Amino acid sequence: MDRRMNQRAIWAIARKDIQAITANFQVWLPMLIIPILLGVVMPTVAVLVLAYAIDLSNPSEDVVTLLNWLEKIPSGGLKATLESYPIVNQRLIYLVANYMISSFFLIVPLMTASVVSADSFAGEKERGTLETLLFAPVDMLSLFVGKVLASLIPAVGLSLATFLLAAVTMNAAGWPLFHSLFFPNINWLPMILLVIPMISLLTILFNLFVSARVATFQAAYQMGGMVILPVLLLIGGQATGVIFLDTVVVTVIGLVLAVINLVVLQQVLKRLDRNLLFASQIK
Repeated sequence: MDRRMNQRAIWAIARKDIQAITANFQVWLPMLIIPILLGVVMPTVAVLVLAYAIDLSNPSEDVVTLLNWLEKIPSGGLKATLESYPIVNQRLIYLVANYMISSFFLIVPLMTASVVSADSFAGEKERGTLETLLFAPVDMLSLFVGKVLASLIPAVGLSLATFLLAAVTMNAAGWPLFHSLFFPNINWLPMILLVIPMISLLTILFNLFVSARVATFQAAYQMGGMVILPVLLLIGGQATGVIFLDTVVVTVIGLVLAVINLVVLQQVLKRLDRNLLFASQIK
């Protein structure tokens, strides 16, 4: 297969798919609701509750769990930072905002990438445009890259927008208690720059593979939803104290995802064949 790419075709395909996304209510509505709820509303409510609505003299089971987390944190930079806050509520908020919610935040790019990429080839078939796309004078590598960018740009862009909005609302909610910015800290740097792009790309590669082999967007989306399972395991591991997503752990996760993406990408490129794709989609 010719590995030369047509940049004009790549961006034309990406723009076409992004326009199709914005015109499809079924696709863009979950892309807005999920980030707002998981990335903005829930963290901000958590800050408000921890700041003003908990009784430390008679704490709930969840608060007791967080207090135990504070006791288990080893000596070091994080321990010193937490101890610099004189109020327990401040320590709890800092811990939750900068460490506990990071795994939940991964659902935002994962779900966004899953929705958009599931609409890729399967959506083309539903709209009756797949045949035209396959017969167009565009090499398969350019078609593939265009499809990937059409999903990666919204996933990473929406994740960044959600992160910035969360920073504004969470700092605003905690300002009367902190009188300074407490979110984000450096722990979010590898999460934003490495983990989110890598998990988005892995989700896209998996969903492009699935959507090229099923008939409808719903089928592709349901099958592609399996990629959320590792994130749910990560959330469970963090909630039980098995995993602590500090800067080192987050960086390692990002590097592992990068290696997995490289392996998966090599396998996908080996299977980029116009005739096979046409035969698998056209009944």
